[in-house]
Formats: sequence, structure tokens, C-alpha cells
Amino acid sequence: MAFNGTWKADRNENYEKFMEAMGVNVMKRKLGAHDNLKLTIQQDGNKFTVKESSNFRTIDIEFTLGVNFEYSLADGTELSGSWNMEGNKLVGSFTRKDNGKALTAYREIVGDELVQTYVYEGVEGKRFFKRG
Repeated sequence: MAFNGTWKADRNENYEKFMEAMGVNVMKRKLGAHDNLKLTIQQDGNKFTVKESSNFRTIDIEFTLGVNFEYSLADGTELSGSWNMEGNKLVGSFTRKDNGKALTAYREIVGDELVQTYVYEGVEGKRFFKRG
């Protein structure tokens, strides 16, 4: 249950390049890189509840490991896929509904940070979160 708690975005690494690869326009990329995203994660066995709260929206996401669900990114991109646990890492395998291309996401605890990594079309972006 290491993921449990509230996490606030601290810094990004190559995140704007990732968003560019995803087709996010320059204005939304600039705003997205400074969205003050806060994640509140609650794990109960294989079930997760994640509250995403940012300058743009607040949503609650519930998912069960290994079970497909629908999700929309902040820019409106719609995805379908699932999260699975691989060791101590959450691995998300998603497919974009608009073009059928794969988006992979990882969440892992590294030291005292939650590191969220996204990979799309060979471009990797990271967001680092501190407990808050």
C-alpha cells in the first residue's frame, strides 16, 4: 500500500515533449506542465481509487488491477486499458480510442517520491510527486 496518500506534482522531465508526441497543442502543453496536479491514491487489495485534482479538473477514478476501464486525459484524449502490478510498480497499458496507438504509464515509489512515467511513440516523459 506504498502508493496510499496524497501526492503533489513537484517537477517534470521531458513532459512537454511527451505531450507534443501525443498531439497536445503548444498552449495546452505549457498549461499542462504547470497544472499543480495532486493525486490522492487509496489502495484496497486489487482495487484503487485515485482522485486527480489540478488547475483544470477534479476527477475520481476507480479501477481494479487487470480490469479494462475507460479514461480521458485532461486534454480530452480518450483511452481504454488497465493497470497491473509488476513487482512494486503499477504498469498501465492503454490504447488511444482516436488512433489505436499504445500509451504505457508507470507509477512507482522511488525514495520518497512517486514517479509517474509515460511512454508514447517512443517518447518518454516523467512527473515527480512529493507527499503532500
